[in-house]
Amino acid sequence: MLIVPAENTINWKRPPLATLGLMLACLLIFLFYQGKDPRLQQAALEHYLEADLLTLEAPLYETYLERQIGMAGESDRVHELQAFQQALVDGEDQWVASMLLFNPPFHQYMEDNLDILLASADRRYWQEQHDQIQSDYLDRLSANELGLKPAELTPSTLIAYQFLHGGWGHLIGNMVFLFLLGFTVEKALGVGRYLLSYLVCGVLSGLVYTVFSLGSTVPLVGASGSISGLMGMYVAIYGLQRIRFFYFLGVYFNYFRAPALALLPVWLGKEIYDYWFAGATGVAYMAHAGGLVAGAGIILLLGKSWLQVRESFYEPEQEEIDDRFTQGYSQAMATLARLEFDQARLQFEALWQRYPERTVLLEHLYQLAKLRPDQEAYRDRTRELMGQMLTQKQPERMVEVWQEFLGKGESHHPLAAEDHNRILFACLRVDDLKQAEKAFERLRHCSGEGVLVEEACRLLADEFDKRQMAPRANHYRQILTALPPA
Repeated sequence: MLIVPAENTINWKRPPLATLGLMLACLLIFLFYQGKDPRLQQAALEHYLEADLLTLEAPLYETYLERQIGMAGESDRVHELQAFQQALVDGEDQWVASMLLFNPPFHQYMEDNLDILLASADRRYWQEQHDQIQSDYLDRLSANELGLKPAELTPSTLIAYQFLHGGWGHLIGNMVFLFLLGFTVEKALGVGRYLLSYLVCGVLSGLVYTVFSLGSTVPLVGASGSISGLMGMYVAIYGLQRIRFFYFLGVYFNYFRAPALALLPVWLGKEIYDYWFAGATGVAYMAHAGGLVAGAGIILLLGKSWLQVRESFYEPEQEEIDDRFTQGYSQAMATLARLEFDQARLQFEALWQRYPERTVLLEHLYQLAKLRPDQEAYRDRTRELMGQMLTQKQPERMVEVWQEFLGKGESHHPLAAEDHNRILFACLRVDDLKQAEKAFERLRHCSGEGVLVEEACRLLADEFDKRQMAPRANHYRQILTALPPA
């Protein structure tokens, strides 16, 4: 059963650059640095077969498996023993050689018991060939160079192992979960703190794995410990808030809601259970468990100081904002349809306060105010809508609103000189000289605005000159001459 948190949706207007950067780094390292591994593995396999080490090791490996099953209690390896024996019978030398060659625990067993397992001549030959394969090929594999080996732990490998992967399936699986979890945690913490927390979780995950695998020479690679840390951080950020989780069981999948932190012991318990009872699966369960605890721990310990979640993280997503707006808008429109104009006006005003970028609300408020052209509200909404149209670079609509007001509301509550002046400029912008002259006449009759009138008069004279309309240009020059000094 798979359970993944799914509370957020990604906002591609603000992409998770750090998460995408981590994914790209893992991909490039896999393609270019780890790209040498298949060639080295094939060369090592050819050397192994040419040296006929298979003849020496196959009987010993069979004994090794029987020992692990009988003495170490690894009963789950019975199927491995049966598959190995069948492969020997079928002559599948390549598969058998691969199983033996790339098996660090078996080689460690050989090294520890070489004097007992092989005669003197075979022992020297095996040691010579094995050492050559090890130095020429195996030691140069990415996992052996930079993978985390509990028996040879170094600070550099605690970081480097997080960017290595064992194959395309391993890489793709980890990158999917890195993206699903990473973009939310990155949004919550910010790029710098997110990257540092990601690496710290990987380091702590590696240390927990080391504690439970002391002396092991098997290298650990992969971002799953760091990603488990992201999962721990994810639920710790939400705390006891109920969020959505996606789950997949067989062919059935669905969502459920639960307190975020309630899933932490579930995930942790699963990893610990699998560590003790799942058998030899090759999965680093304790690294996952360590990452979960590390991620949740650093948020719970530092979440009110250095790792405090950014306030913008709790702002509703655009989809949620749109849903809320749609619901409120539908209610206001339903009220309008019932001809309850006063109630509709109050609803649209409330929406306009919350969503000032939604011009459609102002259009509705303007239309409602127009029902009473004798009231000041009509003039105020007209000026507001004209300003909005100017901001949105819609001069035609601005002029249309102005003309409508002149016919309905100007006689009750006239517009100011600045309003007519803005209309004049808007008309010139769309080359509508007729309306520009009409706006000038309105401006000219506004008392106490000599400076604006003088400026507009010069502007019109210049515009008519540009169009080689001398009579009209001279007309405005005459007006300009007759104007009293400012």
